Amino acid sequence: MKFLKIVVCLIFIIFMSCKNDIETIQELEKVTLAIKQEFAPDKRVELFDIKFVPKNNLFSLEGETTSKNTLRILTDSLQKRNLKFENNVRILPDSAVGNFQFAVAKNSVINIRSEASHSAELGTQGLLGMSLKVLDKNGDFYRIQTPDNYISWVDKGGIQLMNETEINQWNASKKVLFTALFGFVYAQKDVEKSIISDISLGGMLQYIAEDTEFYQVKYPDNRMGFIKKKDSVIYESWLENLFPTKESIEEIAKKMEGFPYLWGGTSAKGMDCSGFTKMVYLLNGFVIPRDASQQINAGKTVDEQLNFSDLQKGDLLFFGKKTTENTKQKVTHVGIWLGNDKQEFIHASGNVHISSMDKMQPRFDEMNKNRYLGSKRYLGEKDMNIVDLKTNNNLTE
Repeated sequence: MKFLKIVVCLIFIIFMSCKNDIETIQELEKVTLAIKQEFAPDKRVELFDIKFVPKNNLFSLEGETTSKNTLRILTDSLQKRNLKFENNVRILPDSAVGNFQFAVAKNSVINIRSEASHSAELGTQGLLGMSLKVLDKNGDFYRIQTPDNYISWVDKGGIQLMNETEINQWNASKKVLFTALFGFVYAQKDVEKSIISDISLGGMLQYIAEDTEFYQVKYPDNRMGFIKKKDSVIYESWLENLFPTKESIEEIAKKMEGFPYLWGGTSAKGMDCSGFTKMVYLLNGFVIPRDASQQINAGKTVDEQLNFSDLQKGDLLFFGKKTTENTKQKVTHVGIWLGNDKQEFIHASGNVHISSMDKMQPRFDEMNKNRYLGSKRYLGEKDMNIVDLKTNNNLTE
């Protein structure tokens, strides 16, 4: 399929020499779109925003991309037809961020937005201690990429910029993982004294020392503080002793029951449907895709008959608009199957709660049963979109 589309692209270019600039640009845009759809189809995880501008007797390629390979495919296609062009495309990250191509979240939760603006839509969130790639800068905002490859913007106040040496040191350092739902980092080993910041489920800080009651920790910006031991665990120990099961998926999911719904949220402070499933799997040692429409493309397809008979506890259920003669399937919601005789699943809608597919049950969810699209199994499946933290614990490489 990839080679076929490239051949189609070349056919377009063959006829460009006898056309005016407008017609040529239109053909070039078709070439670019075909290449983008094949090699960088999801702008949430890969940027390929290219346009053509007439410039004297040639064309200037303008825009930005995170994929050198995809850009090379485009420029090679143009060169084969001897089309004169000037390549001014930015390959991110570039000089806008210099050597600071990495960062770590330094607030309990950082809000990552669709545009470089505080008023822009919330796309996702990051937790304290999360390692990030830095791609670009616009005023007080940085375009970053999270461990699940999601690309969006965060304000400078939420992150600590780092160079490659610094991020490697941070990633290699001993960490403390916060396992309670909510809590605080204290300035002293005295909860009555000043608080440095709040911290929520899944946050991580660098380990410095410990006694019987507290871990001494360090933030990515070198602030020092103390966390109660009863609310946390050494990350490496947690990971080593982590053996994800269907039961552990259910246990973590139910721990979040009642959490408020927040569009774009992926934290205990608020989460959307896919933010909920993402957090449940993260706390079981897996980094999975961010959005429901991405999550459905990972794992093993189960319950092809759509009757819930082939499901196991922990499977992801997807909902939305079904395929018709004129429209494609559209995934808009996701939940986690609990696998009991009540046909229950847990999901974030209004808040995190349990619903049922059985019309005889008081929690029957007729709307979601009617828009059920299918399910995927993640546990025990090898998939490039499901990252096991036990085998790949450095997500900024």
